[in-house]
Amino acid sequence: MKGYGERRAVDGVDVSVEEGEALAIVGPNGAGKTTLLRMLATLLRPEAGRLEVAGCRLPDEAGRARGLIGYLTHDPLVYLDLTAWQNLELFADLYGVREPRRRIEDVLDEVGLLARAFEPVRAYSHGMAQRLGLARLMLHRPGLLLLDEPHSGLDAPGAALLDRLLGEARGTRAAVLVTHDVERAVAVADRVMVMRAGRVAESVETEGLDPAEFRGRYEALVG
Repeated sequence: MKGYGERRAVDGVDVSVEEGEALAIVGPNGAGKTTLLRMLATLLRPEAGRLEVAGCRLPDEAGRARGLIGYLTHDPLVYLDLTAWQNLELFADLYGVREPRRRIEDVLDEVGLLARAFEPVRAYSHGMAQRLGLARLMLHRPGLLLLDEPHSGLDAPGAALLDRLLGEARGTRAAVLVTHDVERAVAVADRVMVMRAGRVAESVETEGLDPAEFRGRYEALVG
């Protein structure tokens, strides 16, 4: 449970995500989606209830959990005055990445930024900075991906790369995706959870689910 003043942003949510499973969370603004994700990412402390990530109880074992999490939002969460390479060197040191130089080169090449690795991020377009955020996400090979509207601001190559990453994650890593795009949620996740007013309104498996039919149910649920 988590509240802001008298309002409970997350209230009585009971959910688990298994290794290799992708969960998409949808719901209107203010439903509690981002608050829930930020608690899982150890950025917010829950006020009550049990919260566990990869066997780590939160908030008590948050430090251990952070090394297992890859967190991405519409903000790439990188330092604008550093180069892409310097940013990833910093995060590689933070996460204890083995052979950091080779790994940094690999992820920058994968996101199409290797040729501009030594330019300050401030000189990048927003789409390029978002792709650097993807490189940061992949750098330490996290077992749990926490993604909050990650397609927002991505250019076409970045969006394609993220979709591929999500496809590869299914069956190998756990992933939780917060999105307003109901059709995308059905396409990339194994299960879609609808939140409304801090609670779970519905949770449904996506296998065999028709996106248009589910959108109609979703709109009826959230009003």
